[in-house]
Amino acid sequence: MGCGRVGSMLVRSLEKLEHSVAVIDRDPTAFRRLGPEFKGTAVTGIGFDRDTLVEAGIERADAFAAVSSGDNSNIISARVARETFGVHHVVARIYDPRRAEVYERLGIPTVATVRWTADRMLRALLAEGTEEIWRDPTSNVAIIEVTVHERWIGRSLDEFERAVGVRTAVIVRFGIGTLPTRSTVIQDGDRVYLLVDKETAKTAARVAAEPPHGST
Repeated sequence: MGCGRVGSMLVRSLEKLEHSVAVIDRDPTAFRRLGPEFKGTAVTGIGFDRDTLVEAGIERADAFAAVSSGDNSNIISARVARETFGVHHVVARIYDPRRAEVYERLGIPTVATVRWTADRMLRALLAEGTEEIWRDPTSNVAIIEVTVHERWIGRSLDEFERAVGVRTAVIVRFGIGTLPTRSTVIQDGDRVYLLVDKETAKTAARVAAEPPHGST
């Protein structure tokens, strides 16, 4: 639901992955963003109206994304898709971060665009030396890539995690991502990604960039 910039981009991405897509928008001129190559269904109507959803094929849908410009419309349509039609994969874009937290607790995944954008801008301004690759919708938990001091090479991940105080989410070795275990040994060239929250991110990145305690 929603054929603005985000919705139309999402449609194009899904079609490139060979998914069939239906788009709902109350403004029929919005469908111009889809371009002549659009192969799906365009339905003019309100995204939480039952008849509109049925016309768009909600009863056959595997997933539903509510990406209109209104928080209320997005969350209502997402709840209708989940609770009335039983769609398993539902996500809603929410501008108000306080609402996003509430709906997350109700079991509806949200993308809080204002908070996400503000956090990304803040990290760019502060230049803390870490690269974030994922953040949860409430903006509290993230996966970051950190610089690991060369003296950690050859040491166990268990020792490394005890030092940095957080868990390692992924290690990319020779271009292949792996789920590490505590017996994993850090190797030269490893790209290390840590699972952190707001309180632990800065300290974990700093400790990872320092040599192990007591090393020479």
